[in-house]
Amino acid sequence: MKTDKIAALIGWESFVLIILPAVRDEEKDRWPSFVLEKAPLWYQESIDNEGHNATVEECMNLTIPFVHHSHYTDNPENAFLPTTMPGPVMPIWQRYPLLVGNDGPDKGGNLSVSIDFKEKSDVANLFKISNSTLRPSIGFLRIRDLRPGFDDKRVVDSQIVQPIIENGKTVGMLWLRLPWREFFQNLNVDGIFGITVVIRSSCVIDDAIRVLSFTIVGSQAEFLGEFDAHDPKYDDQVVSKVVLDLKLDLEQIPEGLCVPTLTLELYPTDELAATFQTSKPTLYTTVVVAIFAFTSFVFLLYDYYVARRQRKFMERIVKQDQIVSNVFPTAIRDRLYESGQKGSKDDALFDPLGGGAGTAGSPLADLFPETTIVFADIAGFTAWSSAREPAQVFILLETIYGAFDKHAYRRSVFKVETVGDCYVAVAGLPDPDKNHAATVCRFARDCVKTMKEITVKLEMTLGPDTSDLDLRVGIHSGQVTAGVIRGERSRFQLFGDTMNTAARLESTSERNRIQVSHVTADLLVASGLSAWVIPRKGKVLVKGKGEIRTFWLNTKAAKVSNPSKPGNEMPTVSETQTDFSDSSSAKGASGDSDDDDFKAMTKTERLVEYNVEVLTSLLQQIIASRGTVVDRTDGSLSNIEATIGTGDTVLEEFVPIIQLKRFDAGDLSKRHEASSIDIGEKAKTQLRNFPSNVASMYPNNPFHNFEHASHVTASVKKLLARIVNVDYGNGLSTPSESVDLVDMAGHSYGITSDPLTQFSVLFSAIIHDLDHPGVPNAQLVKENTRSAQIFKKSVAEQNSVELAWAMLMGKEYDALRSCIYNTEEDLRRFRQLVVNTVMATDIVDKELQTLRKARWESAFADTLGHHETSDDCRATIVIEHLIQASDVSHTMQHWHIYKAWNKKFFMECYGAYKAGRADSDPSTNWYKGEIGFFDFYVIPLAKKLESCGVFGVSSHEYLSYATSNRAEWAREGEKLVQQYLAKYEERNKQ
Repeated sequence: MKTDKIAALIGWESFVLIILPAVRDEEKDRWPSFVLEKAPLWYQESIDNEGHNATVEECMNLTIPFVHHSHYTDNPENAFLPTTMPGPVMPIWQRYPLLVGNDGPDKGGNLSVSIDFKEKSDVANLFKISNSTLRPSIGFLRIRDLRPGFDDKRVVDSQIVQPIIENGKTVGMLWLRLPWREFFQNLNVDGIFGITVVIRSSCVIDDAIRVLSFTIVGSQAEFLGEFDAHDPKYDDQVVSKVVLDLKLDLEQIPEGLCVPTLTLELYPTDELAATFQTSKPTLYTTVVVAIFAFTSFVFLLYDYYVARRQRKFMERIVKQDQIVSNVFPTAIRDRLYESGQKGSKDDALFDPLGGGAGTAGSPLADLFPETTIVFADIAGFTAWSSAREPAQVFILLETIYGAFDKHAYRRSVFKVETVGDCYVAVAGLPDPDKNHAATVCRFARDCVKTMKEITVKLEMTLGPDTSDLDLRVGIHSGQVTAGVIRGERSRFQLFGDTMNTAARLESTSERNRIQVSHVTADLLVASGLSAWVIPRKGKVLVKGKGEIRTFWLNTKAAKVSNPSKPGNEMPTVSETQTDFSDSSSAKGASGDSDDDDFKAMTKTERLVEYNVEVLTSLLQQIIASRGTVVDRTDGSLSNIEATIGTGDTVLEEFVPIIQLKRFDAGDLSKRHEASSIDIGEKAKTQLRNFPSNVASMYPNNPFHNFEHASHVTASVKKLLARIVNVDYGNGLSTPSESVDLVDMAGHSYGITSDPLTQFSVLFSAIIHDLDHPGVPNAQLVKENTRSAQIFKKSVAEQNSVELAWAMLMGKEYDALRSCIYNTEEDLRRFRQLVVNTVMATDIVDKELQTLRKARWESAFADTLGHHETSDDCRATIVIEHLIQASDVSHTMQHWHIYKAWNKKFFMECYGAYKAGRADSDPSTNWYKGEIGFFDFYVIPLAKKLESCGVFGVSSHEYLSYATSNRAEWAREGEKLVQQYLAKYEERNKQ
C-alpha cells in the first residue's frame, strides 16, 4: 500500500516514514555513486505520487550524495560536511513525504537525503534496541515546532523503528514518526472544550520522557509539555487504557535503555464541565470512545503491517533454508544451524550475530573413506565466452548446470560446487553409497550426452561456435575430508588427494570423453562392470603424480534402469546405446533425446536460425516504436523501391554523414514491450527465408563464408548491446529539453535511439561478404571479372550490396519490407546505412581509409575543441568502426578463436595462390604480415573504440585481447605458419 493511501486511511497526514540503509565504513565511498544513480528514480515516483511541483533536476541540485552531518544537530557549523561518525552510518534514503524544509525545492527548501540519522541520540538508542531484539521498538522524539510563531518551542512525537533483516543481520531500519498533536486534532470534535490527554510511559530510566500532556479544545489540539497537566480534582473521573505494549524480552534490551508501554489517560477540565451544564453531556463519552477506538485502530493497523512484514520475512527464511539445503547436505545444514545458535551474540548494529558467528565449538568436518569425485569442465568455454555478451555467458552456464543438477538429483549425487566452467560433484557422502563409483559414472555419462544436446539447441540463440563446446571429464575414487569453513559466505568443501587427482584427470582428459583413474576402474571391475572401462593407450603425466595408468569410460554401456534409489542396484550392460565418446560422432548429438529435429539440423541451418532470432528482436522494436505494421499492398513505395540504388555504382551513394532519427521518449516506452509483438506469419516466413537464401549465396570458402558472417553479426550485436552513456567531454552539448536528457542518458550519438539503425547494421553484417570470391579486390580487378568491370574498386563489397538488395526488393519479401520500413524517409535511411556499413569493410582501399582517418580525427581527436561536430557525424563514424572491428573481431577475442580464424584465412589465401589466383606465396610473409596487421590496423582500431567512449568495458576488452594476441603471435606465429602449411598439404593429399 502506498504511504499516501495509508495517510488518508488513518487520518494522520503528516507522519514521516524513512528508509535508513546500513552503510559500513568500507561502503561509504560507494554511497555517492549509488545516490546519483538511484535517487532520480524515486524522486520522480515521489513527485508523481505526492503531486509536487518540483522537478527531478531541482531535487538533484539539492541532493548531497555523500553521508553528511545533519543541520538539525546542536552543531550547525558541521552541517553538510562529510560525517566523521564511525560506521556503520544510517543515511536517510527514501522518505515520505519527499520534500522538507519550507515545502521543499519548489519553494526554496531543502532535502535530507544522505544525512546520518544515527547522530540523533534518541534515534540511535532505538536503533540499538531493534538491532539487539530484531523487533520493532518505540520511543518519544523531541523536535522543534516548525509552525509560524513557534520557532523556539519544542514538541514531542512518537517514533517507531522496524529493523530490516537479511540473512540474520540488520541491514537497515524503517523509521516512522507519528505526531500526537495532529492525531488528537484530527478527531475534530466541535463543541467540546477542555479534555486533558496524558500519555504515560513505563520507562523510569534517567533522561527518559515519562509523560506528555495535550489539551483538546474543539477541533484544535495543543501540546502542553513533558509533565502531567491534568487537574487533580478530576482524578476519580479518569479514563485509562494501555494503547501499546510491544512485549519485548527485557533481557534482550541493552543495559541503560528502555522500550515503553504507553498508557493513554483522559481527564475532564472545568471548561468541559461548563459544557455539560449547557446542553451536551453525552459528548464527553463520545470523545473518549472516539479517542480510544481511533488510537486502537491506528496501532492495530501498524500491528497488521508488522505482521505482514514478519510473514514475508518468514517466507524469505523458508526460501533461504531451501538455498542452504542446496548448498549443504542435510546433516551438515542441521549441525550448522545448531552451531550458529550456540555462537556468541554481539549487539553491534550491523552484525547482530557477531563477526565470529557460527565459529564456536568444534569445526564441522568429517572423514569420508569411500567416495568418488567427478570434475566436468566445459572445453572451449573461455574462448567462446570472449566473443559473447555477459548475459549470454550466464544463459549457457545456467542451462547446462541446471540440467546437470537434475541428473545429480536423479542419481543421488551431491553437487559440491561450480568453479567457473567446471562442475564438481561427489557420491558416497554425506550418505554412504556402496556403488559410489558406478553412480558417478552414470551421472558423468548423462552429463556428456546432455551437454551436446543443449549446445546444439543453444547455437540458435547464442550464436556461432556454441555447438563446438564439449565436456571434458575426470573421475577418481578415494577418501576425502569434507566440512564447512565457517565465516562469511560459508560453504561445504572437500579436501584431500582424491580431489586433486580428480581435477588432474579432468585436465588430461579429452573432449567428450570421461577419464577414470585405475582406482575407480578397479571398483567398477569389482562390481562386475568391467565392460564399462577401456584402458587408455600409454600413461598420462599427472602433476604431482608422475605417469599413471588411466582408463576411458565406455559410453556404449547400456541404458540403465532408473530405480527409485539410483545407484543402489547393479546395472545390466549391453552394447546398444549410441556411442558419443568421440567428437566426430558427438557432432550428430545422438541418443534418446526427444529433440530429433534440432539434432538433424546442419550447422548452417542453426546459424540461419540464430540470425533470424537476432533480426526478429529488432523488427519487433521497429514495429513497437511506430505502433503497427503497415500493409503496403497498395504499392505506395513501389516506385521508390524500384529506383533507389539504381545509380552506376554503390560506392557513389556513400555519404560522410547519415542523418539518423532523433530520440523519441514515446518510442522508448513502447519498445519496452516489444518482445510480445507478433510480426505476422507471412513476415516470419519471409524473414526465415531471407537469411537462408543469403547463406546459400555464400561460397564454401575457408574464411569468407556464412559462418564468418554470423561471427561478425555476433560481434556487432555484442558491441551494440554495450553502447553506454558518454559525458560532455565527448562533444555532447548540455541538454535543454527532457527528451535530450533521456537521449544522452541511454543513446550515445543516437545510434541506439532508432531500432532501424541497429537492424541496418546487423543486416549489413549478415550480407557484407555475400558471393565473396575468396580473393582480394585487387585480384578481381587484375582478372577483369564482370563485377570488376562494373564497380572498378571495392568490388566484392559493392557486389554484396547489389545482390542482397536486389533479393530483398523482390515481391517474395514484401511483408518483410513492410516490417523494416513504412515511409520513404525510413527506406532511404535504411539503404544509406547498409551502403555505408558494408563499404566500411573494405579496409584495403587507401583512398577510403584516408577519408575515414581524417573524419575520425575531426570528430574525436580533440572533442573539446570540436563542439560543432554533429552527433550524426560521430554516429556515422562509430558505426563504420563498429563493423570494421567486428569484421576482424577474431583478432580481438581469445587466442584460440584468433588462431582458428587465422588458420582459415591462411588456407583461403594459400589455396588461391595454389590455384594461380595470387602472385606471391602468402606463407613467406604471413608471420610478419600479421604483426604489421596488429600494429597498424587492429590495435589502433581497438584504441579508437576505447577513445570514442561509446562501448564501455567491451572496448577495453577488445584492446586487451588484441595486445595479448599480438604478443602470442610474435612468440608462436612462425611455428603456426609451418603447421598451417603441413595441414594444407595433408588435406590436398587426401
